[in-house]
Order: sequence, then structure tokens, then C-alpha cells
Amino acid sequence: MATIKQIAALAGVSRGTVDRVLNNRGIVNAETAAKIKEIAAAVQYSPNKIAKTLAVKKKNIKLGYIMYASTSGNPFFDDVVTGINAKAEELAEYGVSVETRYSEINNVQKQLELMDELVQAGVQGLAITPVNDAAVAEKINELSSAGVPVVTVNSDIDNSARIAYVGSNYEQSGKTAGGLMRLITNGSANVGIVTGSRDVLCHAVRVSAFKKSLAKHCPNVKIVDIAENNDDDFQSFSVTKTLLAAHPEIDALFLAAAGVYGACRAVIELGLQKKVKIISFDCVPSTRKLIQEGVITATIAQQPFKQGALPLEILFNYLGMDIKPASEKYYTDIEIKIRENL
Repeated sequence: MATIKQIAALAGVSRGTVDRVLNNRGIVNAETAAKIKEIAAAVQYSPNKIAKTLAVKKKNIKLGYIMYASTSGNPFFDDVVTGINAKAEELAEYGVSVETRYSEINNVQKQLELMDELVQAGVQGLAITPVNDAAVAEKINELSSAGVPVVTVNSDIDNSARIAYVGSNYEQSGKTAGGLMRLITNGSANVGIVTGSRDVLCHAVRVSAFKKSLAKHCPNVKIVDIAENNDDDFQSFSVTKTLLAAHPEIDALFLAAAGVYGACRAVIELGLQKKVKIISFDCVPSTRKLIQEGVITATIAQQPFKQGALPLEILFNYLGMDIKPASEKYYTDIEIKIRENL
């Protein structure tokens, strides 16, 4: 098996440079890094996995994960959990354990309590979908100061010392939804918006970007009203039905968060599925079915599996391998799904 010393000789660089490239320990010229990686692949270099595993196992790393859960459940986060479980199984080889907790979408106090609970349980790193509240940001800063790194997931939070964010670029995804609305309505529509909560940064920014995109490019698209459903299908059914009854002129809906199934059930119950064009987020099974049935025109997916797995990988690398995140923000792909490409 090739060694770092041999790779360094072949590349004409120092062993330290090779170590930095192969272990992501620092910045190296892109051309040099590419050359080193190419040589390492050619000679089939592999670090001593047994030694590395034993070294990390001694750290007994325990990670925590806090995400949203509404009273009726959120199928998007079911897929996030699948990613968490897959990564947790992979990391178990290194002696890493993962504890998962759930909080309501707008319950600041519950999130704070869960963060304290996990720290008391011994977690050394935390992934969290945060409520966008100053108290949560302050708690993240407190954990950071105590040496507990935090990665935000799905939604970010301002003024916090989190080491990285994993999730969609919600500014860009909101603009994308605006562009889709322009295309499916030919630039003329009365739009109702159903979102999760103004206390969730990704929801707020997504809606803001959607509105700005339409104001800039589609002066004949009017935002009629906005309703919140707290990511809950039962609430979503109720608020959407009320919204449509109060504004019969609405002929398009932007579903900016979860609760898609509930909102669409309201549209169907009112017999408006042929009148109201719908753009949603995520591609859970119920949404796929509604697209196939022609109720939803398009949805924007955001790789929930990756959102579950990658934060744990970042925290493991940080705590177990002393590797800092290569980026402050890890954006998921913006995937537009329609009936023809499900």
C-alpha cells in the first residue's frame, strides 16, 4: 500500500501538503490538490482505517439531532430521519451514537429545553432545525462557547455561531417558485400563499423571494392573501379552505412549506382542482400522487435524505477527525418535479 511519503515524492511536494489535501486540513492550490488526489487514486492509497477507527472510538462521540414535528407528523422529516439513520449506522463503526428529538415548529421553549436535555445527556455536537428566535440563537452561541459545535439544518438562524448550515438556498428556491408561477399562469393570476410559520427563517425568506420575483417580472400576478398552517395538514386544510372561501378570485396557490396534502384536500373538496394551479415544496409520496392526478402542477424538492445525513458527517469530521467544514453553507439541489419526470 502506498504511503503519504511516496505520494509526496511522486507529486513533488511535501508530506504536509499531501496530508492537508487527503485529510482536508487546510487550503492548498487547486491544481496541486487535484494532482495529489489523482496520484493517490492511481496508487490506490487508503489511510489506516483500523488505526483511525480505534482513535475515534476512544472519543465516544455522541451527537444530537432536533427537528420539527407537527401534531399530525411531517412526511418531509420522515425522509430526513431516513438519512439520519443511514448515517448513524455508518458512524456506529466509529463508536458514534445519535439521539434524535422533536419540537413543534414554533415552540421556542421546547427547543431550548431539548437542547439542554441533549447536552445533559452528553452530546458533543448538535444538528438542529431552529426556530428563528433570538433565544435559540443565544443558546447556540452558548453551546459553541462550551465547545459543542452546532449545524443548522433545513432552516438557518441569524446571529448564531453555528459552524455550518445544510439545506436549500431558500432565497433561490423562492425565486424559482416565482418563475414557475409566472410560467404556469402566463404572467396573470390571483395567488394565495399558504406557508408554515413566520418564525421559521426558510419559510419567511422563501415567501419574500417569491413575492419579489413576481413583483419584478409579473406585474399582473397579484398576491391576494397569506395563511399559516404550522406545517400541519389538519391546520392546512382549514386555513386553505377559509382562504379560498374568502377570496373566490384566487386561481393559483403557492404552498411554501409542509401541509401540502391538507391544502390540496381543501381545493378538491371545494371542487377547484381544475381552476386553481398549485406549486408546492417537497416530493413526499402524497405530493407525488397529487402531481400524478394533476392537482399539483409542480413541486420543488430539496433532498431530505442529504439534510439528514450530511450534518452528522460534518459534526463527525469536526469532532472525530479535527476537520473543519469546507463551507459555511451546504446547499441542496433545487429539483423541479412535474408529472413527466417523477
